[in-house]
Amino acid sequence: MSSDRLEEALRSTGSTLSLAESCTGGLISTLITDTPGSSDYFLGSAVTYSNHSKNRLIGVSQETLTEYGAVSEQTAIEMAEGSLKLFNSDFAASATGVAGPGGGTEKKPVGTVCIGLTNGRRTLVFTEHFEGNRSEIRKSTANKVFELLTDFILEKI
Repeated sequence: MSSDRLEEALRSTGSTLSLAESCTGGLISTLITDTPGSSDYFLGSAVTYSNHSKNRLIGVSQETLTEYGAVSEQTAIEMAEGSLKLFNSDFAASATGVAGPGGGTEKKPVGTVCIGLTNGRRTLVFTEHFEGNRSEIRKSTANKVFELLTDFILEKI
């Protein structure tokens, strides 16, 4: 798992990044900050594991959480937008999902993850379905965030 391509994209564009993480519990931030000098482009992350912290720290509306749930495209969008605003970054990404082993439903089985990306002008959201145990789902989510975010920064998506 590497954030090298993401680092290159951020450095080449002179952009900054922030995150809002739920199911990954800070793993994405850890992988980014494993790189020396990442403070040049990484402004911070809010690990908003509970609905309360999603609402209070990054502004996910209670209505969104009630109507769609924590694992939803709507919540992922509001998490990314809230992170962008909180950290005043150029780009922000979010990840919210069901890492398991419990918590899955018929509509949102274990491995369901919603990823939000924004730059303040454009916002994209993706729903992914990963296989594996809790650790594997979290790692797959981090890798997918790196891939999507890099392509978003480089305007490939």
